[in-house]
Amino acid sequence: MKTLRSFVQGGWHQADTGFATLHNPCTEEPIAQASSAGIDFGAALAFARDRGGSALRAMTFAERGALLGAMSKSLYEKRDELIELSSLNTGVTRKDAKFDLDGATFTLSYYAKLGESLGAKHWFAEDEGAQLGRSPRFWGRHLRLPRRGVAVHINAFNFPAWGLAEKAACAILAGMPVISKPATSSAWVTERCAEILVDSGALPEGVLSLICGSTGDLLSRLGEQDVFAFTGSADTALKLRGLPNLLASSTRVNIEADSLNAAVLAPGIDRDSETWDLFVQDVTREIMQKTGQKCTAVRRIFVPRDEADEVQEALCERLGSAVVGDPHESSVTMGPLATEGQLRDAEAGVEKLAAEAAIVHGTGKRVDGRGAAPGKGWFFAPTLLRVNDGGAADVVHRHEVFGPVSTICPYEGGVESAAAGVGAAGGTLVTSLYVDGPQALTGYLSAGGATSGRLYVGSEKVAAQLPGSGTTLPAMLHGGPGRAGGGEELGGLSGLGLYQQRVAVTGDRALLDRAGD
Repeated sequence: MKTLRSFVQGGWHQADTGFATLHNPCTEEPIAQASSAGIDFGAALAFARDRGGSALRAMTFAERGALLGAMSKSLYEKRDELIELSSLNTGVTRKDAKFDLDGATFTLSYYAKLGESLGAKHWFAEDEGAQLGRSPRFWGRHLRLPRRGVAVHINAFNFPAWGLAEKAACAILAGMPVISKPATSSAWVTERCAEILVDSGALPEGVLSLICGSTGDLLSRLGEQDVFAFTGSADTALKLRGLPNLLASSTRVNIEADSLNAAVLAPGIDRDSETWDLFVQDVTREIMQKTGQKCTAVRRIFVPRDEADEVQEALCERLGSAVVGDPHESSVTMGPLATEGQLRDAEAGVEKLAAEAAIVHGTGKRVDGRGAAPGKGWFFAPTLLRVNDGGAADVVHRHEVFGPVSTICPYEGGVESAAAGVGAAGGTLVTSLYVDGPQALTGYLSAGGATSGRLYVGSEKVAAQLPGSGTTLPAMLHGGPGRAGGGEELGGLSGLGLYQQRVAVTGDRALLDRAGD
């Protein structure tokens, strides 16, 4: 059985006690173990701050970008190996493993090019500045400088490669070293990614550290110049956000939490149109991709009441084509849930939803998977529910089932009514809106645009180009208000802001203009 290692203080650390076990989700067999026992987290932080921070701050944006480009290339060269490992470790199909790995390499590549465009600078001015006195001589402007601490990243189990890369890309380009802690259940993939990056020789000492296992007292040691970014459940986020040292030192914290994302079909969309087909295609993909284990998956489907039956029929037909089982079987299109706990939570979650919604497709229970032994594996078929009135529902706006589960929510009237239903969840990462005219888009934005971090607009003219609402693009913001965590990641240049200090500098304009040359 594989024993996972951590990478701290410039070297690999293997524990000899305190192990948690990783399982193959298709067979339930133990495949690896992970522990961080024996790590001196204070020393790990100090090493990253000193060696990694100093190295990155000495580099220009272009040099940091070149570093990210080398990281992207190193991972891409091992793509096939990582795809196979991802299937073993997390149970995903080859297609879903590619989604994770290609998202990782593309994000690193995007920020590499952004670094190149910023050029031979160590920091940058975010505005042109303003005259502050009687003449332009007395001037002020805002600079963005790298914070002098460590970026600690705790990532969720569902994207072991992409989660590592998207957070690290922004932090490293901004000039901050990274300590990444993956979810234990999928940590084998992340450990291998880190091993590839370390072996590439591209990383200066201390720029990237990895913790496989518990974080121990790591978080309690963070201070005013550090950054803490977390992706996971809202309950865990609440506990972590309230750590006394984080509050006392105003440590910068970014949270991405639960999100009851929604798809909204505007009234009057022709059944024979590309927009209708796009809606059905996108929603089906978002239910099934990675077995519904995505923070951007569609959990609620808002449709005009008089179209609900047709939507239900179309979705059930698509979902009925899913083949659930071991991803090594060529006919399988959807793998198992990642852990036994995820399976139990999914079953319990559907039971909660079924108290006010009818199950119209699937059973909401474990199923046997094709190519797997009977009774083995954490397989769960696509499940679709339907409430009578999306606006009057309660549980579907409060409880997320992190699996291939979604609920049809009929609404009356225009998109403004649907916007109110979407907002009942208290904030989402993404809402997808399917429209063919500006009036409905304007109406939705006015009524509820601010309840989502991203609005994905599907329409006929761009149907062939759209990647799906669940695809997180590095040029666009990833985050959402309220329940979704209130955080902001990515978004192109703005993604660096989490890891930089905005400094208002005032004085002689000629002197200010020469600073950094």
